[in-house]
Amino acid sequence: MRIVLLTCLLALCHFTACDSPQGDVYQRISNPYEVAAINDQHINVVIEIPAGSNHKIEYDAEAGFVNDKNDDGSTRIIRFLPYPGNYGFIPGTYMDTARGGDGDALDVLVISESAPTGSLIPVIPIGALLLRDRGEIDTKLIAIPADESQQILPATDFLDFAINYDAARQIIENWFLNYKGRDMVEIIRWEDEHYAWEEVRKWKVEE
Repeated sequence: MRIVLLTCLLALCHFTACDSPQGDVYQRISNPYEVAAINDQHINVVIEIPAGSNHKIEYDAEAGFVNDKNDDGSTRIIRFLPYPGNYGFIPGTYMDTARGGDGDALDVLVISESAPTGSLIPVIPIGALLLRDRGEIDTKLIAIPADESQQILPATDFLDFAINYDAARQIIENWFLNYKGRDMVEIIRWEDEHYAWEEVRKWKVEE
């Protein structure tokens, strides 16, 4: 079963990394700090790592979007299959370490065709995957674009996702379980879209 899932993931990564007809419709931003976390009924996500990439890219307030570095100064590369979705963060959120957070913004995996680094995508959260990474809880929100023309997996909520797209859910789970190496990450549990929204509200920076 795991071999089948990873084969499907490789195909998904190839698909999402292809030149997208949607590629020129994403709004590009230079300063995520100017963007609110919530936009009407949707959540804003700033993309750091395009789907289909294995290069770890992060946003730095001073340098902008940069390749993340290892301790030895080399560029950090995911030594596994590439990202199965567009990976980024919710601007206007901060997971305060004093409240049990990791000191960063909330992370999101957006299931859609590959979007360039710096893209701003309004999304609909459909769930959350809770991981344990080096002893700390690491929450990854899972979302789809709010724009129906950009949706490749039109799940409306977590129940729809789990029932009708369970293979995709398992692919995402297996990817996060293995992307840092064997036995580095532990899956805690999945939560639904209501939990995802509560996480955004919990860590949203007061304006």
